[in-house]
Amino acid sequence: MRHAKSDWSVDTNDFSRPLKKRGRRAAKQIGRWLYEQGLIPDTILSSPATRALETAQRVCRQLNIAKSAIVCDPRIYEADAQTLLAILKTGCHKRRVLLVGHNPGLEELLLKLVPHSVPLSANGKHLPTAALAQLAFESDWTELTEGTAKLVALIHPDSLSV
Repeated sequence: MRHAKSDWSVDTNDFSRPLKKRGRRAAKQIGRWLYEQGLIPDTILSSPATRALETAQRVCRQLNIAKSAIVCDPRIYEADAQTLLAILKTGCHKRRVLLVGHNPGLEELLLKLVPHSVPLSANGKHLPTAALAQLAFESDWTELTEGTAKLVALIHPDSLSV
């Protein structure tokens, strides 16, 4: 999941930028969608950047998961696809993982893992803010490599009912 929309009007550095009201609402919608689908993550990995962590926390609230369950990994902030793949391959020993991070790394990872074309949103991105890509693959995490995942769903908050 890409972090939700951040608030650029706040005078702060990139790492500390919080969510906008629209972003808070979108994170809640994605969390609710996950809950309704029965897609409760076993592990939640998040960038420690404020906007990503706030996104993960708002999703957790909808899933009835304690915020303390979120594992902040500083490598996720500004990570490229290779770094994100390494994090998933070495640190995930659970069945279902929610990774909350940033573009362009998340988009690059999505395009690397899925062997077929991934649809673009209306704004021309694969993962606009608060978008969630649900992927599935057959092997264990250590075997996750380029082209081994199937895109099950690509969810944008604006496509969900309020």
